[in-house]
Amino acid sequence: MAGGLVAALGVGLGVWASSDDDGTAPAGSAASRQAARTPGDTGAAAAQAPTPTPTRSYALSTTPRTIPAVSAHTPARGPGWKPQSTRRVVVSDAGLADEGRLVAGELGLTYAGEKDDVRAGDLRLALNDDEGANPESYTMTVRGGRVTISAPSDAGVFYGTRTLKQEVHAGGTAPEGVVRDQPAKPQRGFTLDIARKHFTAGWIEDRVRELGDLKYNQLGLHFSDDQAFRIESDSHPEIVSNPHLTKAEVKKIVDLAASRHITVVPEIDSPGHLGAVLAAHPELQLRNASGVATRGAIDISKDDSADLLDDLLDEYADVFPGAYWHLGGDEYQALTVSSPAASYPQLAAAAAARYGSGAGVADLTTGWLNDRADTVRAHDRTMRVWNDGFFRGTSVKPASDLVVAYWTGKEIGARPPVEYLSAGRKVLNYNDEYLYYVLGEPNDFAYPTGKRIYEQWTPRVLRGTTPVPAKYDAQILGGSFSVWCDLANSQTQDQIAAGIRMPLRATSQKLWDAGTPPLTWTQFTALANRLG
Repeated sequence: MAGGLVAALGVGLGVWASSDDDGTAPAGSAASRQAARTPGDTGAAAAQAPTPTPTRSYALSTTPRTIPAVSAHTPARGPGWKPQSTRRVVVSDAGLADEGRLVAGELGLTYAGEKDDVRAGDLRLALNDDEGANPESYTMTVRGGRVTISAPSDAGVFYGTRTLKQEVHAGGTAPEGVVRDQPAKPQRGFTLDIARKHFTAGWIEDRVRELGDLKYNQLGLHFSDDQAFRIESDSHPEIVSNPHLTKAEVKKIVDLAASRHITVVPEIDSPGHLGAVLAAHPELQLRNASGVATRGAIDISKDDSADLLDDLLDEYADVFPGAYWHLGGDEYQALTVSSPAASYPQLAAAAAARYGSGAGVADLTTGWLNDRADTVRAHDRTMRVWNDGFFRGTSVKPASDLVVAYWTGKEIGARPPVEYLSAGRKVLNYNDEYLYYVLGEPNDFAYPTGKRIYEQWTPRVLRGTTPVPAKYDAQILGGSFSVWCDLANSQTQDQIAAGIRMPLRATSQKLWDAGTPPLTWTQFTALANRLG
């Protein structure tokens, strides 16, 4: 009779734990204890079995709140999961050891390595064989007091650990259920101008950790400009400014970034923005027909100019081993005058000699970028060029594999984004209307707000405030929020970190999911403040 009453309570009131997905009862339930008896357990032995006690009834879980928000969550009933020092992180593949050790240290767990056994409270990291899946996708299952994060790649597993880290922040609980998550865009970046302003290695490392937790996967370093050249050089030490980063410091940054699945993307801008290099090589400075030096511009008619740049590109390819490279290409001052051929006859002559009598200075400039691309391509890199480094109507065409880094539509001869997209180019979004944090706010720039990015910007808004047609979405690889240090002393490092905090979070959300965010800006800000 007592057994019948218990069964009735279990069905009628829902106080018993539900079965696991395979149909077996949870450990400790009346049904599981019954199933554990041997066939001979009858009579007195059965009568001596302990009387089961009801377990707690759990409400259906709610979607975790994270930055960026997860793509999908299937709720379930259960206690969820919280980290404890006695709990383990185990991996199903030795290649996940770095991810396992990192999250174990962050959550105060014990890293146990590659294990097949299952214990209460385990956090298990695993690779799956989901062919064709987004390599950065992951599935996180919280069930039965354990967590499993599985993905097609170690990057996906890492992103799953970022979600878990946010869920349990400040004593929180990872909700029962299954998270299925993946980014909308494959390239999610932050660009830092370390040429105009020196940033300490420690400050950059702090940003790397912040970017990793927000699921960014690129850090751009613009380290050469008119004001300074900021990384140690062995091939041309004469061009290096003080203060600067040593190669040892850069290696530490690159290694830390790699541990967060972030690729560091270097930029040596040319043929403009080379003032610091030219200060040590005035013989390569571009001069107009009157002999007046053109600020920041190298004379691309000279073979020694190409040799110098190629030396640097080859040298830093070893310093930055990632898959991407930024060639620059913007604001070459020879092309901002009314008649480039008249102002710079040596460039016009070189263009005609190399490409024929109909070629002009824009052809020579395009050829320069193609040649630098050949140098970098030999190191197996994918390259990007600022949109104003592509020109209309040239006989020399830019290499077909160059990605357009679209930042402005304000330059002379500005071309709208659709021109590049309709020609089949892939594009990265650097829209200066939303994503440029320019120190001192010169030239009508205003410090961007996270609210405006969160509520108005999407990766399809490449220029101004108007999105390109949806049919081009797949060609837009992602985007980058950027800090440019035009008036370097306008803010300290700490002020910059505080100023970009919410814009970085808003950009992360919109690159991970370009749709309407699930939270209002007020709710999003409160969440960011809670997560730290």
